[in-house]
Amino acid sequence: MNRVYYFVSGLLIVTFLYSCRDNKKETVTKEPIYNSQKIPIVEKMKAQENFSLDEKIELYKKLKRDSTNKYNFENETELTMYGYSYLWNNEVADAIKVFQLINSEFGSSNSFDNLGEAYQLLGDTTLSIVNYQKSVEIDPNNFNAEDQIEKMRYPDKPQEKLSDKFDKVYTVEEYKNDLDQLGNKLLTIHPNSTKFISKANLLQLIENKKALITPQTTGGEFIWHCDEIIASINCSHTSFGSFSLEGNMLPYVMGFPIEVRLINNHLFVIKTKNNADRINIKDEIVSINGVSVSDIISDSYKHLPSQGNIITSKNNIFNVWAAAIIPYALDFPETFTVQVKGKSEPISLRKSETYTDVVMDPTIKNCDNNLCLELVNKNTAILSISSFYYYRHDILPVFTKFIDSSMQVINEKKIENLLVDVRANGGGAPEASIYLLRYLMDKPFTYFSKAEYKGKTEKTIEELPVVPFENRFKGNKYFLIDGYGNSTTGHFMSLVKLHGLGPIVGEELGSNQFCSGGMIQTRLSNTKLKFWIATNTHETTAISLPDEVGILPDHFISQSIDDYIQQKDVVKEFTLNLIK
Repeated sequence: MNRVYYFVSGLLIVTFLYSCRDNKKETVTKEPIYNSQKIPIVEKMKAQENFSLDEKIELYKKLKRDSTNKYNFENETELTMYGYSYLWNNEVADAIKVFQLINSEFGSSNSFDNLGEAYQLLGDTTLSIVNYQKSVEIDPNNFNAEDQIEKMRYPDKPQEKLSDKFDKVYTVEEYKNDLDQLGNKLLTIHPNSTKFISKANLLQLIENKKALITPQTTGGEFIWHCDEIIASINCSHTSFGSFSLEGNMLPYVMGFPIEVRLINNHLFVIKTKNNADRINIKDEIVSINGVSVSDIISDSYKHLPSQGNIITSKNNIFNVWAAAIIPYALDFPETFTVQVKGKSEPISLRKSETYTDVVMDPTIKNCDNNLCLELVNKNTAILSISSFYYYRHDILPVFTKFIDSSMQVINEKKIENLLVDVRANGGGAPEASIYLLRYLMDKPFTYFSKAEYKGKTEKTIEELPVVPFENRFKGNKYFLIDGYGNSTTGHFMSLVKLHGLGPIVGEELGSNQFCSGGMIQTRLSNTKLKFWIATNTHETTAISLPDEVGILPDHFISQSIDDYIQQKDVVKEFTLNLIK
């Protein structure tokens, strides 16, 4: 299980929301969220609240004998996540029981990997190694199992840290072999690797990068070459983790020593750090070490992942990781000299003294637990959804209870105008997106026109017609978006756009109706660099929208540097004025 994750945000930050759980009574009937041909067996098991785990497993076996036409027993992932719900709750013995069931049913590499992890946590290294070894026998690319076996066999052996790779020099042959392996993995694993670039052009790009390798090439320089190859796929789910791995590799003393923000193609200082006597907040930087900001941006964006060619997505990755991206783009200079607009002489900056935290936009007020309802006045409310990471096999009830209770309040208060704010939403579960849409749509709809992934044998529940709730919101709807919006947020907003649910305000969304989603983590054999590759294809029924750009707003609202410094939410203010 360690090898496969869901993409949550541009920063690959997984936030589990168990603290949100409560015992409030649901406000709508517990009807199935979708029409489905078969009921997921995990849902049936979880519904038996008075059963012990052993009784639930016996129920599973009985229903598989007697009711295979009614229940879906083919989804290994849902069962795996069910097992991990016990593991994450420190109920390791029960997790092992579920993993043993999965192993007996599927016998996959991942099922042995799960058992290896659980026995490792239990302290039984013998059984852990046995199961990890079986996992590797089935899948020789399971590097996680290899690493765990190595740790248990040689617990005193020093482990190479990520930061050690930055200055490390590998052989030219090792680098070139890893570049070939990178191309092969992209072409064989990614389902749409040649959608935005031809195979010939991708292979030529790899050859161009191989020609730049020298006996002095460092790991830091190498990963920058890899970044451009991966970015050429134009998939937000395929990267080294947006720019997190590269940022963590870079020694802090080599980082760009002040915090900056790119606004409308202008680069402004937002925090001076230990250079307060040399530069000012709001100063506009026009060049760094003699290279114009426009050239730095142009080169950097070739190395940053995005869905299609969505520039706002790249803008936001740059703003989050600018302290690391700028050194990579300038070939890791020892010092930084900046030219500020309006000043005649360049300014030499002191080196950074600490790691620079990732920089998020403070003008967007995130809710506790990513979900909140704000009553602006007697006529208007704001429903903020900062994450769709509420999967059916995990914590979907947290999301549904919040939406149900919010809509009950909205209807009771007779709210006329509803702002749905999905800014800073990195995506998540289609079932959460669909559940919200059932309160916003006024007619039946189908979510996915295409859902393709390994092992699929029939239509998914997301490809079947969905009926809106009877107590749906029937007033005026407005939608707030930004370039952070990724993955499922693009799916959600594509249907908002397709069905004309209401005005859309903000900047181009960081995603759209088409998504190479899902993720598997793999790594290169010689440099041992880990990266993520998308494994499936999901496209909503908004197929008339272009694949190359994000969902576009009806009202484009730009933030100024003064807005940012004053933490002024111009998108929300514009929308509220639009209502007036």
